[in-house]
Amino acid sequence: MARSFLCRSVGVLQLLRTQTPLSGTRCYSHTEPEPLTLRQQNNGIRRIILNNPKKRNALSLSMLESLRENLLTDVDSDDLRVVIISARGPVFSSGHDLKELTSAQGREYHTRVFHTCSEVMTLIQDIPVPVIAMVNGVATAAGCQLVASCDVAVATEQSTFATPGVNVGLFCSTPAVAIGRAVPRKVAMEMLLTGSPLSAHNALLHGLISKVVPEDRLEEETLLIAQRICQASRPVVALGKATFQRQMSQGRDAAYATASRVMVDNLALRDGQEGIRAFIEKRKPVWSNKAEKAHD
Repeated sequence: MARSFLCRSVGVLQLLRTQTPLSGTRCYSHTEPEPLTLRQQNNGIRRIILNNPKKRNALSLSMLESLRENLLTDVDSDDLRVVIISARGPVFSSGHDLKELTSAQGREYHTRVFHTCSEVMTLIQDIPVPVIAMVNGVATAAGCQLVASCDVAVATEQSTFATPGVNVGLFCSTPAVAIGRAVPRKVAMEMLLTGSPLSAHNALLHGLISKVVPEDRLEEETLLIAQRICQASRPVVALGKATFQRQMSQGRDAAYATASRVMVDNLALRDGQEGIRAFIEKRKPVWSNKAEKAHD
């Protein structure tokens, strides 16, 4: 077991050494010369980094548009298997840029901000590949919403999560959509009504995040999860993710009916049959990573 873990760790370190330089997207802020987000892809893993630490990685309209572009670029490519969202600086994201939410901007602009934010959050859940949040620091309001919207979230021990909008006169109603689906109702309501932060360990306890790790192991642990996802068949993962999202909005009987139909559809995939044959023959599966059918 120790040898297996060592081998995985060496694999992650090798991946880190072979990473290509980060590239910025076309979206820039008016005051910062640096791109608001950075995107990099290697071995099926796309890294998206929020890159505005001077403004606490606020989810301004420009930042949201840049994030949307990074998520959508070649999203259906077979080369893309998983997305990791992280941030530079001590704050993962402080949420919306409050300077964009003053009366001077007007109702039409405010509507555009929240529409774009909702689009990005639903996009994270709707794209065919899993999205992992890699959190090292503070995630508040829409930043906390971003974490809750991801399929998996890994955070450092010092990370905190909060919805403090109520304390500045703006109840976190849109973050509540994602957070209320990730944590128990009463936990969500306490966060929303008081603005009090959750520690990383309490966030793990209540289901907001998946794993808590020491800061010096964050990158390695997150990449290990990403690599495990990459080992699975892409169409099988895509089918499973879409089904899980649908089941979460269904009652028990409807969810079982949906799951049963999808299991049959999964068995009809070429990769579904390859996985079963590989198990019977005691070998590793060779995935086609194509949504091709083995039978009707």
